[in-house]
Amino acid sequence: MRTEQLVRTFVEFYEERGHRRITGSTLLPPPGDPVLFTTSGMHPLTPYLKGRPHPLGRRLVNVQRCLRTTDLDEVGDTTHLTVFEMLGTWSLGDYEGPASLEWGYELLTEGLGVDPGLLHATVFGGDERTGPDTASLELWQGLGVPVEPTAEDNWWPNGSEGTVGPCGPDSEIFLWSGDGPPQSTPTRDNRWVEVWNHVTMTHHRLGDGSLVPLPQRNVDTGLGLERLASLLQGKPSVFSCDLFDPWRRLVPALWELDEPSLRLVCDHLRSAVVILGDGVRPANTGRGYVLRRLVRRVLTALRRDDPSRS
Repeated sequence: MRTEQLVRTFVEFYEERGHRRITGSTLLPPPGDPVLFTTSGMHPLTPYLKGRPHPLGRRLVNVQRCLRTTDLDEVGDTTHLTVFEMLGTWSLGDYEGPASLEWGYELLTEGLGVDPGLLHATVFGGDERTGPDTASLELWQGLGVPVEPTAEDNWWPNGSEGTVGPCGPDSEIFLWSGDGPPQSTPTRDNRWVEVWNHVTMTHHRLGDGSLVPLPQRNVDTGLGLERLASLLQGKPSVFSCDLFDPWRRLVPALWELDEPSLRLVCDHLRSAVVILGDGVRPANTGRGYVLRRLVRRVLTALRRDDPSRS
């Protein structure tokens, strides 16, 4: 399944279930937002997740281009990208987490043809402040999907005590990428690849780390397009899915690179083009510095692998 078909199937599935498609924003947040770039599908929806009514209703779906530099040092492995597209769905005070998970399972297995036997889930197992997410646990058990409870890995966001804002338990869906039958669990075997995260926003975390129940419970899900596409296409990495076909034809003709360096150069060039397209120019600070850093990392890789042609 090519990525354009995957996107169409995803959006139409949720439109049939009452979701309205919203237009994805650029990588640049609105004026006054302290974040340099849009890092997730939910970022532009923050005011509505806090309770402001959305003009299109309480069920939304979109495709959002995102940029993250937190994983920059991991780019070159099989799953991490700097710029990527996130398929997202939201319930703004409408349905709860189990309904979202059931639809997610239906889309993966019936809409996209994923073998149910290749799925595994994780859920929040509870900690000293809140109890376990039994509703999601029971949903997965009812569907016959293996499920693993965890603590920190399934509370979003799992930042420090100083992290303030909406938070709550999440349930992550993993797809087996290894040869042969699935083994072990997602926390013990990295051949389980996370493809979809379903967050139920139940609390607001204060500066001291304490939790206050939210008056409006929301559901926020995010599914990485390139990551799922590579798995559905039977490819060994996100850099082998059809979205990278033009880059994998172009770059090796210019420079002889080993596979990790090829991935890094393709990712950073692609990301730089997107950032430039949003009007950012190289600079010593802010967004311009991120762009300059990406270009510098490309040049470093080229000089290291092919000094004569960089």
